[in-house]
Amino acid sequence: MNRLMALTGALLLGLSGAAWAQDADIAAGKAYAEQICAACHAVQPGERDSPLFEAPPFQDVAETPGMTELALSVWLQSSHPTMPNIILEPDDMRNVVAYIRSLEGNG
Repeated sequence: MNRLMALTGALLLGLSGAAWAQDADIAAGKAYAEQICAACHAVQPGERDSPLFEAPPFQDVAETPGMTELALSVWLQSSHPTMPNIILEPDDMRNVVAYIRSLEGNG
């Protein structure tokens, strides 16, 4: 029974990730990141030096093991001591998450 529940949970997470990706616009996420996030974060593919030392480059975030769409959305909604409390609209968040995920393997 536990194996069936685990398999069902994994399947649901996989489906929600696929649905997330289908609704996202990578180009819009990149444009948002360039406009809003680039003041502190390095947002371009392969870029490793953020304007603000404490702000991780998006490339590094994308290459962090286990950094899934869900993990990124939680990260973007969590308060950080060195990050302003920016509230992203759901579409913007989906797009930025999709953009960050698109950077994986581009560094």
